[in-house]
Amino acid sequence: MNRKYSAMVFDLGNVLLPFDYKIILGKLEGVEKGLGEKFVAYYRDNYDVHRRYERGELSSDEFTDILLNVLEHKISKEQFISIYSDMFEVNTELVAALPVLKANYKLVLLSNTNDIHERYGWSGNAFLKFFDKLVLSHKVGAVKPEEKIYRVVEEFTRVPPAEHFYIDDIADYVAGGKKMGWDAVQFVGDKELFAEFDKRGIKWRS
Repeated sequence: MNRKYSAMVFDLGNVLLPFDYKIILGKLEGVEKGLGEKFVAYYRDNYDVHRRYERGELSSDEFTDILLNVLEHKISKEQFISIYSDMFEVNTELVAALPVLKANYKLVLLSNTNDIHERYGWSGNAFLKFFDKLVLSHKVGAVKPEEKIYRVVEEFTRVPPAEHFYIDDIADYVAGGKKMGWDAVQFVGDKELFAEFDKRGIKWRS
């Protein structure tokens, strides 16, 4: 594939940072049987609340108040923040490729995330230093696959759309990148992604 790339755009959750909401469910069930199921059911049936929080339309206090009401105040605000944020682990194999990618391309993180997850869940990860720009939904007032959030990336990179290579685990968000004229793939695993890098001549090995 003979194409010039200038910018690598990475999703965060379930790409660089695998996460599992079952961890939250389990911890809430440990507080009181049925509490985790109540949380999951509300989250599923009222996903617009989650989306509004990711878009920055709800403050962290407003979001936590809503969820604490759902949980009948069986835990404190501090406990909720701790439980809600403690579900991430690092994809060490992919993270190991970031220094080489950084030496050859602009690196941008493009994430639908929220203030609590940023502050208490993932902002302490050392690999973030390799990114030239973090484009976070709650800070730019837009979520993937809305065009606005991809435009924020382009405003930073200042390179043609075709020079972006974008990795995301969600097909709709990949499609949003392709609609912008980016090259994009759905992340299904490290081995498959590295094969996509090799196919495109993207420099990721030291």
